[in-house]
Amino acid sequence: MIRINLLSAERATKKKAVTLQTGQKMTIGCSVILILAVLFVGWRYWALGRESARVDAEITAAQNETVRLHSIIQQVQEFEQRKAQLQQRVVLIEQLRKGQTGPVHMLDQISRALPPMLWLTELKQSATGSEVVVDGRSTTLTGLSDFVVNLEASGYFKRSIEIVSTTSEPATPTSAELIKFSIKAIFQPPGEKPPPVVPGRPGA
Repeated sequence: MIRINLLSAERATKKKAVTLQTGQKMTIGCSVILILAVLFVGWRYWALGRESARVDAEITAAQNETVRLHSIIQQVQEFEQRKAQLQQRVVLIEQLRKGQTGPVHMLDQISRALPPMLWLTELKQSATGSEVVVDGRSTTLTGLSDFVVNLEASGYFKRSIEIVSTTSEPATPTSAELIKFSIKAIFQPPGEKPPPVVPGRPGA
């Protein structure tokens, strides 16, 4: 009589089935892990791409802003240069205007100070423009004295005005005796400081 060990065969079948189930589970688990890894890598790549695109956009915007600010800085510098040039021109114009009005005021005050029977023959102005030498003729010494007093009273000439010289010119058949004179004055408009005294100069 032949005996067949069915129990051993059944055990082997069960063992094989368990092995297959374990292998399938491991395969499925590995597949899931691989899929998750691929999904993570894909998501990370997409996120890095978006971040890179955002950073590139920010860099481009920053570069554009830098170019714009550089242009504004250049415009500001040009404006400052033009402003400085205009200020220099204004100062120069004011200096020229003062230089033009000074002689005008001086001549006006001298003409107003002229008494009767006195006239001028020459007027010389120094390089600084403040000192002036006036030459002229007068019929009397009183006229010359009145001329000096009038100049000092005008407020445009520093006291005291110096009479440099006076000489008498003898009378001729066609003219009376004349007084030839030369005076020196310092032109000083009201409100201005007096010019500095130079040592050794007459009147110092």
